[in-house]
Amino acid sequence: MSSPLFLGFDLSTQQLKAIVIAEDVSIVHESAVHFDRDLPLMVQRMARSKAQTKRVKNVGVDLSAIAGISGAGQQHGSVYWSEEAEKALAAMDPKRSLADPGHLAPRAFALPNAPIWQDSSTTKDCRNLEAAVGGPQVLADLTGSRAYERFTGPQIARIRRLKPAAYRDSARISLVSSFIPSLFLGHIAPIEVSDASGMNLMNVLTCKWDDALLEACGGPELRAKIGPEPVVGGTILGHISQWWVERWGFNPDCIIAPFTGDNSATVVALSAPGDALLSLGTSTTLLLSIPPADSPPARFTTSHLLSHPTTVDAQIAMLCYKNGALAREQIRDRCAGADWARYNKLVEQSSQGSSGLMGFYFPLPEIIPPGVQGEFIFQCKDNEEPQLVHGLQPDASQHARAILESQFLSIKSRIAAILPPHSPPLQRLIVTGGSSANQTIRQLAADLFGMRVYVAESKEAAGTGGAVLAKFAWWKAHVGGASGSFEEMSMETGEVERMKLVATPKGEMTKVYDDLVGNYRRCEERVVHLCGQA
Repeated sequence: MSSPLFLGFDLSTQQLKAIVIAEDVSIVHESAVHFDRDLPLMVQRMARSKAQTKRVKNVGVDLSAIAGISGAGQQHGSVYWSEEAEKALAAMDPKRSLADPGHLAPRAFALPNAPIWQDSSTTKDCRNLEAAVGGPQVLADLTGSRAYERFTGPQIARIRRLKPAAYRDSARISLVSSFIPSLFLGHIAPIEVSDASGMNLMNVLTCKWDDALLEACGGPELRAKIGPEPVVGGTILGHISQWWVERWGFNPDCIIAPFTGDNSATVVALSAPGDALLSLGTSTTLLLSIPPADSPPARFTTSHLLSHPTTVDAQIAMLCYKNGALAREQIRDRCAGADWARYNKLVEQSSQGSSGLMGFYFPLPEIIPPGVQGEFIFQCKDNEEPQLVHGLQPDASQHARAILESQFLSIKSRIAAILPPHSPPLQRLIVTGGSSANQTIRQLAADLFGMRVYVAESKEAAGTGGAVLAKFAWWKAHVGGASGSFEEMSMETGEVERMKLVATPKGEMTKVYDDLVGNYRRCEERVVHLCGQA
C-alpha cells in the first residue's frame, strides 16, 4: 500500500468510537455511535463520511487502504463465549449483519449480559481472593493491585459461585478488549498484557497467568477458559476475516493487532516517560509511564501498576479516584448555582489553602483513601494538629477552591512514592476529560503540581492510541523488524498527539502548595480515622 491507513476503535461504556490515522499519525477520520441508536451503522458511516484532513479532502475513508486495526476497550468488562463461538465466528455470513438474531448472538455466548467496570457486587469474592494469597499487599505485589470489585478475577469468581451452569458452559472468557479483535479475526483473540493487569490474574512482572490466582477465582478449568498467555502490543494476531472483506471491502492483507484497555491506549496516544497524564472526567485518574529497570517498582494497595502495552518490562502507574467530576459539580451547584463561570470567579478570588481551611468531599465511597465517604472541613495551623470544623462553615469561595486543592493534593502527596528513582523528572502535565477545558482548573493544576499543563488537539485519545497500536504492529512487520521498538517508530513520526500549552506554573504559588502537602496528609489521616470510627 502506498498510503496505508490505520484504524483504531474505542469501545467505551456508552459509545463506540473510530479513529483513522495516516502513516504520519495525522487524523484522517473520527466518528462515534451510541449503542442503542446506531451501532450497526459504524462501518457504513466510515465508508461514506467526508474526511477531516486536506490529504483526503472530499472523499470517504477507503476501507481497502486500512493496513491495520487495533483499539481500546473499557477495562475490566468480561465476555463469556459458548462452545459454539469459534465455529460461529469462523462461519459469519457476509450477507448478514452482526446484529442479525442467530448470526452470533445468542448462540456464541454462554452469558447474555457481560459484567462491566461499574459492577461492585463482588466484595465477598475480593476478600476471598486476598485471603487465598495472604492479604491485599501480597496480591498487590503479585498483580499490581489489591482485589477490586470491578476487576475481572473477582467477577469470574462471582459468576462461578452464583451461575455455575453459565460458567461451566463458558468455553472461553474474553475481556472487552479481546472481544473486539475476535470479531475482526473470525476466531477468539488472546488477551493483551496491559489490560490483563486489571484482572487480578496475571503476574504484572512476568506478564504470565498465575496458577494460584486462576485456581482461586475459577478453579482448575480457568486456565483453559482464559486462553493463551497474554500478548504484547505490536503483535500481529492475524489478518482480517473474509466477512469484513466481502461485506465492506477491507483489504484481505489488513492485519489485526491486540486491543488494550482504555487507560493504556490513552497513555500510548498522549504521554511518555517524563509526562504525567491527568484525566478529569467522571473519575479522576493519574497515569505515569515507568521505564524498564533492573529492580521492580514498588506496589501499593491504593494504586495500580499495569504492564505497559508496547514496552516490555515497562509499567504504567495509576491512581484512580471515584469522586471526580461528580463531586466538583456538586460544589459548583451549591456555591455557584450550577454556573461554571461564577464558580471560576469564586476560585480566582480566594487564596491558596483557603485561609488555612482544607476540605474533603466524598459523595461516593472513595477508592483513595479506600471506603471514606462524607464531607470534612479542617482548620489547619502550622505545627498544630488539624481541627475538624463543626460550627464555622467556609464561604462559597473557600469551598470552590478547597475541593480542587484537596483532589490535587491527594495526587501530589502520592506521586513521589509511586515514581521510582530511575524515572525521569516529570516535565509536563497533560490533562484530559471534561474539566480539562476549564482554564481556571488548568491554572490551579499547573501551580499546584509545578508543571506546565498541556491539552491534546484530539478529544479521542483512546481511539487514537488504538490506531497507533495498529500502526506499530504494521511498522514492525514492514519497517522496524521484530526487534523494532515503539520509541524508534515514534522518532520517525514525532509526537502521537499534537499538544497545546495552556497553563504555566507560578513558582511562588507552587512553593505554597509544596508546604501544604504535610497538612493534607495529616487531615487525610483524620478523615480515615473518623470514617473508621463510624
